[in-house]
Amino acid sequence: MTSFGLELPCGAACADPRLLAELARRAEDAGWDGVFLEDYLVYHAEPDCPTADVWVALAAMAGATSSVRLGTTVTGGARHLPWELARRVSTLDQLSGGRVVLGLGVGDPNDDAYRRFGGVSDPRTRASLLDESLRILVGLFAGERFSFAGAHFQVDDVRFERVRVPIWIGGGWPGRAGVRRAARHDGFLPYRHSSTDRYADAEEELSAVQVVSILDTVRAERGSLEGFDLVVGGRRRRTDWSAERLHVAAVAEAGATWWMEWVPPGPPDEMRAAVSQPPLRP
Repeated sequence: MTSFGLELPCGAACADPRLLAELARRAEDAGWDGVFLEDYLVYHAEPDCPTADVWVALAAMAGATSSVRLGTTVTGGARHLPWELARRVSTLDQLSGGRVVLGLGVGDPNDDAYRRFGGVSDPRTRASLLDESLRILVGLFAGERFSFAGAHFQVDDVRFERVRVPIWIGGGWPGRAGVRRAARHDGFLPYRHSSTDRYADAEEELSAVQVVSILDTVRAERGSLEGFDLVVGGRRRRTDWSAERLHVAAVAEAGATWWMEWVPPGPPDEMRAAVSQPPLRP
């Protein structure tokens, strides 16, 4: 395992970007390699829950840190116009000194914003929107004159500044669509299709054997694993740190490159204490 990241909420107490900036700084001081935000308009389908705009929050986090990677895990591609997303991401990357990672997926099926704001709910349509968005993002990030005509989006002869922002794709496993989409980009953030709780502790997480299977699929699709990240974890830290280190070492040996820990929303002092714990490096 080469890198360790924290996933933070964008709602409840973390609707305050000043707190998120402080948490990111504390995490950097504690030795974490990345700090990432969930991306919701309505936090976890709670219509009265305060929720931050993640791009404003990430800008505050960039100003408070100097070395950690920053990004989303993950942004629903169907909720954003790709050219506006490209501008936000490239501006944030410039502000942070090239530290941004963009996580994209078809969108959480339980994301209430799609219903409340008249968004696309059909998963096939969401996937089609995501695929076109990815083609546009890659084209705009290349820094060359770019045009595109698709079923959902059109771009007519425009050039954005060149940036090199890694794109990680979130998707379900087992299942091939997400990992094949990810193989065309820079990383994969798998979640278990069988899980009813993304942050469940034990049997729902990926094993070393499953990590190998995912990477075999990626290798078959792209021919090499060079420059590709597999991001695993995404749950709260277990109380048995020895067992946790053994599991992290096993998935790292299998080829995972990032281990993520989830810090749930709570009182600010509890969250400060959580992010100030150093990563469980084997």
